Amino acid sequence: MQIIEIDAADDPRLAPFVSIREKDLTGGHGGRFLVEGKVTLEALIRRSRFVPESLFLAEQKVEPLAGLLADLPTGVPIYTASREIMDQTVGFPIHRGVLACAHKGPPLDMAAVLGGARTVLALIGLSNHDNTGACFRNGAAFGADAILLDQTSCDPLYRKSIRVSAGAALHLPFVHGGSGAEIFDALERAGFTLWCLTPNLSAEPLGKQTLPAKLALVLGPEGPGLPDALLARGKQVRIPMADGFDSLNVATAGAIALSRVFSAQGGVDK
Repeated sequence: MQIIEIDAADDPRLAPFVSIREKDLTGGHGGRFLVEGKVTLEALIRRSRFVPESLFLAEQKVEPLAGLLADLPTGVPIYTASREIMDQTVGFPIHRGVLACAHKGPPLDMAAVLGGARTVLALIGLSNHDNTGACFRNGAAFGADAILLDQTSCDPLYRKSIRVSAGAALHLPFVHGGSGAEIFDALERAGFTLWCLTPNLSAEPLGKQTLPAKLALVLGPEGPGLPDALLARGKQVRIPMADGFDSLNVATAGAIALSRVFSAQGGVDK
């Protein structure tokens, strides 16, 4: 392992980790992204299609993480520092004491991703990083093969989204970009049936649906939901709820729908 002790917050080798909140807000990571915490670091090193470029650890974290760090690719530097220097560098108290930087690389090809998929989750207009991360975690838990996000949805490789996803955003295939209509076009070309989730009472209940061979579950933003033009292109499906309550958190709705599909496809309790 290439462990390098750092004794100053302005060390130029720490540039990717400087003022990370401000960089998160401005998209200033320059084609890179950061992961925070042990769970996401393990996903990055052992399960991810992304390759870490460098790590920045509080000095007391090196020994407990030795087994994981041994799996790093050769030549990846591990910078260590005191908590004080680490906090000064990142711009806030970094309680987990574990950060890594990786490059996003080229996006996956939409046709290739859909070609081998059976169940896909499509996210349209999701601007909340917690919801996006939770959708990735749900997708991984219930066997989704890929996630598609339109250009108005937030970046699933935002640090908080990765953390909320429990690292699923690092290994579950996704394509981010294009309009909702373009995503629908791609799904239709690939032979997917589209179920557009909506609380509209005129929609068909989820439990009464026959599972198609290739299914895309489509979720829109909380509040406005999916645009009418997109709803009209798919089958409108709702999750029955108690009288007087009309909606669920978008990630919760996605989890319920994915769980039903997973069970219907032969998912086994573990």
